[in-house]
Amino acid sequence: MELLIKLSQFLLSLSLLIVLHELGHFIPAKLFKTRVEKFYLFFDVKFALLKKTFRGTEYGIGWLPLGGYVKISGMIDESMDTEAMALPPQPWEFRSKPAWQRLIIMLGGVTVNFILAFIIYIGMAWMYGDLYINNNDVKDGVWITNPVVEKIGLKTGDKILSVDGEAVSKFHDLNAKLFLAKNVEIERNGVKQTVNFPVNFIDKMFQGEKAPVVELRIPFVVVSPEENSVNSNAVKAKDIVVSFNGKPVKYADEVLAQVKNLKGQTVPAIVKRDGKEVPVNLKVTDSAKMHIVYAGRIGANNLEQLGTYPIQRQTYGLGESFGVGIEKGIDQLSSYGGQLKAIFNPNTGAYKGVGGFKAIFDIFPEQWSWQTFWSITALLSIMLGVMNLLPIPALDGGHVMFLLYEIISGKKPSDKFLEKAQVVGFVLLITLVLFANGNDIYRAIIGK
Repeated sequence: MELLIKLSQFLLSLSLLIVLHELGHFIPAKLFKTRVEKFYLFFDVKFALLKKTFRGTEYGIGWLPLGGYVKISGMIDESMDTEAMALPPQPWEFRSKPAWQRLIIMLGGVTVNFILAFIIYIGMAWMYGDLYINNNDVKDGVWITNPVVEKIGLKTGDKILSVDGEAVSKFHDLNAKLFLAKNVEIERNGVKQTVNFPVNFIDKMFQGEKAPVVELRIPFVVVSPEENSVNSNAVKAKDIVVSFNGKPVKYADEVLAQVKNLKGQTVPAIVKRDGKEVPVNLKVTDSAKMHIVYAGRIGANNLEQLGTYPIQRQTYGLGESFGVGIEKGIDQLSSYGGQLKAIFNPNTGAYKGVGGFKAIFDIFPEQWSWQTFWSITALLSIMLGVMNLLPIPALDGGHVMFLLYEIISGKKPSDKFLEKAQVVGFVLLITLVLFANGNDIYRAIIGK
């Protein structure tokens, strides 16, 4: 069932983005009286699952879910219809239209992508508001569980003051910013200092364990003893360890740090159970384990109930939502631009983390959540818009590049040149698709 839910969200989001992107080309083409021969969701290689011709345009659903397309008459595109291009230009064809009209048609898809993302962020601000932990309220610092992050100099208990000189107000924004960081200002034991991140930090993260850059420090909340655990009679589900080995503890990392040095010992502890403090004795095995399953992450509402962190809740009126949503969209656009910059810099190793359809599929949760669905769809819409603007001839950005050259120089590239450029661009695009999906396969094989 979980797989079906993930797949449903993936296909719904992908279909929505493809149809609206192609609609962005379709509408201006029709407005400028340009003939659109086909409008397809997914590719109809050899045959289509469903098709219907209406007012001269064939609408359909293909069987290959790798994208979608509109086929515009008189345009050199992935169809490579050289026979039609060899005939004299017709008034209804793309190539017969003024350059400014052709530019609007080509920019229509990415324009819709960006508009859609901003509309979603505005709607989410209005419907859901904001729920977050203020970074200033993480007074005892962060939890570092990733060995890669420890090696560059961050430690559990460090308070993150700024990333690349910019203060971060919301804790949940930290990981995205730290992933691309050059340096971080921290406070450790009351002393401010700067930790510099290596250029290939992203590469090191991809090669290391699957763990965030930083995490919230959370209480040691017992989920259950492991099967045949040495502590099966000592603790119960929902117990919270508040004292360990004679020392008060607030966070799980404080317990785990002590366990390493207590091999083979029985340790006095106090757990909070049903609102009461109960003394227990916890056994540590010779392998420095207690065989107790504890909560690795705790929901925001539970953290607030436990008194660990105050939760900030903010609602917005419809008018306010416009400003909040636009700001969110700009932040995401800027963040994705930074990721692309890192990917195209070989020194960062970020290209190793490029993913294909499986990587996108894995983003969606196993439980249906409209809030999460729309958040992911908005991000994917920005990604699709930015990627399509890349100056690769097979993409919208390639067509835009040649159209801008034509508008500025007054010279239109020949059809033969555009045909050759389209072939080069298509080969490059297929190479990128194979590389991205190859990365997915490689990570699945090695388990990272």
